[in-house]
Amino acid sequence: MHDILLIVPEEGLLFEAAGIADIFGHANQMLSETLRKRSGYRIEVATTQPHRVVHGRTGLNLLADARLSDLDPGRRRDTVLVTSKGATPQEQDAVADWLRVAAPHTRRMGSVCAGALTLARTGLLDGRRATTHWRRLDELQSLYPKVRVERGPIFVQDGPFWTSAGVTSGFDLALALLEEDHGFELARDVAQDLVMFLRRPGNQSQFSRFLSTQTPAKGPIRELQVWILEHLSQDLSVEALARRMAMSPRHFNRVFGRATGLTPAKYVEELRLDAARTHLEQGREGIEEIALATGFSNALGLRRAFERTLQVTPSEYRSRFRPLTAA
Repeated sequence: MHDILLIVPEEGLLFEAAGIADIFGHANQMLSETLRKRSGYRIEVATTQPHRVVHGRTGLNLLADARLSDLDPGRRRDTVLVTSKGATPQEQDAVADWLRVAAPHTRRMGSVCAGALTLARTGLLDGRRATTHWRRLDELQSLYPKVRVERGPIFVQDGPFWTSAGVTSGFDLALALLEEDHGFELARDVAQDLVMFLRRPGNQSQFSRFLSTQTPAKGPIRELQVWILEHLSQDLSVEALARRMAMSPRHFNRVFGRATGLTPAKYVEELRLDAARTHLEQGREGIEEIALATGFSNALGLRRAFERTLQVTPSEYRSRFRPLTAA
């Protein structure tokens, strides 16, 4: 039997914990009675609150099964997941202290969204790769410099520790844990029944850089952004883009920067990197072919951009972020 403990601190998004519990609960329903008794899931929800009521960020409340302080951290458990950061430093310390004691007795431990900040507070992630919601990546790196923060993936596994990005990425993490326990077919069947993605691999980017820097209103810059995305292999120098917009390069730089918060050169490089990452994650093309398809002059140019921005080579990135079945 897989004992799963979900720790749900105050002021999080409660559907994270509820969704994860439902995924494992649905897996139980799909297992045969024999398998369910032998290797099904027993799910427990714990909170730091003495009254066992978790107050969610949006005003919803959740009644937990237990108070974390009443649970023995030395008990053998299969999986412990923290689903949010917690409302106060005191609450974060309480959860981190419990996790630190529980870690040697737990097969795998993980976090959803800002829960990575509490998990990192234990020191257990020092020297390990981890991720969190994209808005909190800098905070995680600043507070815990020994953690090797990954800025793109939906979830990251490093040994027995699993961390996931924002909100619904916890569902992707749950499916990955389910696949690790019972194989691809059950994870696929659960995903299909719950009308989820069959798999968004952990190597898939959390968010599109194109969307995050897109101008909110329609207009020439918005139209140019779409055109750039569709023509990454073409000449996208500042001079070429300025000509397309019938502006001087200096004026174009100012207008584009005001609209997007980035220089045109930086924006183009980020889009090309994002496209190259997708090719490396999902395709089988060679590095040189990917470089040309995404607008880098050659494989060396792609490699330099990866090392400067992501601190890995394209080959290392492909090897590190393969889908689970390939690994």
